[in-house]
Amino acid sequence: MTTSPLAPDTGDADPTRRVRDAAAARGLDIEIRHSPRAGSLEEAAAARRIEPSDIVKTLVVKGKGDQFYFALVPGDRAISWGKLRAAVGVNKLRLPEPQLALEATGYERGTIVPLGSTTDWPVFADERMVGKRVSMGAGAHDYALFVDADALLAAYGATIADITDPIEGIRGELPKE
Repeated sequence: MTTSPLAPDTGDADPTRRVRDAAAARGLDIEIRHSPRAGSLEEAAAARRIEPSDIVKTLVVKGKGDQFYFALVPGDRAISWGKLRAAVGVNKLRLPEPQLALEATGYERGTIVPLGSTTDWPVFADERMVGKRVSMGAGAHDYALFVDADALLAAYGATIADITDPIEGIRGELPKE
């Protein structure tokens, strides 16, 4: 599987328009490419010609009441609930149901990204993103966003912390620390 060239900006019909507009408003230089769904993290990374750790998952996490947070997690790692709760400063966090995630962000699961979310929830990013160019969801299925992680984190005033644990044996051979 190969990644197609840059996805053209097709105006209002562009499913990534909200992401593009939000990036422009924050002064972020982004690249959006067609990226067909992959069967695994490794397949997605190979198609994008990057390492699995350079794919960043955006998880929307529910706190108390109507409070949500974005957790940015490198592809070769898993969210550590204890570490994330400590970074956020709360006792309880959970993944919301798909409909609640959609209502909180305006994006379906698998496409969620802070850029263009209907609400600017606080962003918590794993420290392993720093200094990299990363790929993440682009607000629509079959598209991937590429961005300088440091610029993205600065644009959102993200809290950068160790919020993950390594994934071992879940998806085959992944880098170990």
